[in-house]
Amino acid sequence: MGPALPKRRRLRAAIAATAAAVVGAGAMAFTMQAAEAATAGCDVDYQVTAQWSGGFNANVEITNLGDTAVDPWRLEWDFPGTQKVTNAWNTTATQSGAHVTAVGVEYNKRIAPAATSSFGFSGTFTGSADAVPTSFKLNGVACTGDTGPSPSNPPTNVTASPTEVPTGGPGQIEWNPPSHLVQPLGEVWAHVEDTYNLNFRNFGWDQIMATSGKINYCVRWDSQNTVTVQTRDAIEAKLQQQYDVWFDQMAGFSEFPFDQIDVNVVGWAARDRNLLQWNDSSVDVYIGDIRENAPQCAETCGRFFHQDGNYSQCPGGASRHYDQSLWLTQGMGGGAGGDWGQRMGQEYFVNSLNSNQITIYLHELGHTFGLDDFYDWTPTGQCCFIMNAGSSATVTEFDVWMLRDWWRHLKSRYGY
Repeated sequence: MGPALPKRRRLRAAIAATAAAVVGAGAMAFTMQAAEAATAGCDVDYQVTAQWSGGFNANVEITNLGDTAVDPWRLEWDFPGTQKVTNAWNTTATQSGAHVTAVGVEYNKRIAPAATSSFGFSGTFTGSADAVPTSFKLNGVACTGDTGPSPSNPPTNVTASPTEVPTGGPGQIEWNPPSHLVQPLGEVWAHVEDTYNLNFRNFGWDQIMATSGKINYCVRWDSQNTVTVQTRDAIEAKLQQQYDVWFDQMAGFSEFPFDQIDVNVVGWAARDRNLLQWNDSSVDVYIGDIRENAPQCAETCGRFFHQDGNYSQCPGGASRHYDQSLWLTQGMGGGAGGDWGQRMGQEYFVNSLNSNQITIYLHELGHTFGLDDFYDWTPTGQCCFIMNAGSSATVTEFDVWMLRDWWRHLKSRYGY
């Protein structure tokens, strides 16, 4: 990684106080009444905070210069080159071609007068130039460099018009679980609210929203068995397939913005390099860093250790950061899962590569996305589902609706 190379693009924007506030892909755009004779404007400070070969980090700060709050905010710009956002924090960022849209998250979506809201992201580029954007739009209004009055006669009614169909697909499925699941789903969510801190910011949901629908893995090969290149590649393919088991059920549901979660293995950690029987550079390899009595992938690359998204010290760069670990331990029975990833027996996982559903992995992946265990109780009328360990080998209808219920309750965090 090269040294930090500060680059700045500072712009002022005249923002109409009646600008449409778009809260998320597929939501409704609402025209809101504003106070007469209010002044509006903003200052956008875009700074490249670090740059290395093919990658960079950037910070963006928005200051509200007007005398009315901007709530929620939505910032748009076009990259002048080949830049691609790969990871973002304190915002939900999406990109189509050169065009980037960043929206505020629940805790920073309102910018009071004279206040600021900031976010950051990592990106990639090709060639030698990482030019900064030349213009921005805040809530649909171009930055002009001046402040000014808002319209003196704002509309007195509130109207709504549909925006683009979310990438999750047309014909959105809303919250309409089968009648026999309504009561048990209510019991489950009440238990979640009573038991867990929903202000936690590293659920699997936070991870896929920060990466625009991508999950990078590093495999902790906690085993003395060798692994071939064929097995390595089969493990990556199986992780994708197992994610699909859960998230094929999310596509098109209630503004969920992704058709698929793109899963990639970017690194492997082992005790001895000879255990990993390949010589290509398709993944980063970490040898001899032992934590928790097991090989550890570089902490400088791990989201668990850098939830601000700053991977500037990752040897492979931000594109080789990992969001989750697949910890495969020789001789282990059962499993564990959380925001850091999933752990289970090495032999169990490898021997299950020909299975359509790897039960322990799917159960532990459910924990990564917040789903609970059911050791001491079961919801009304439910006995057998994958999150009730040992009662089902496959993901069931009840499991799917529990996953959807998490999105239903958390999606406002991401501006949906």
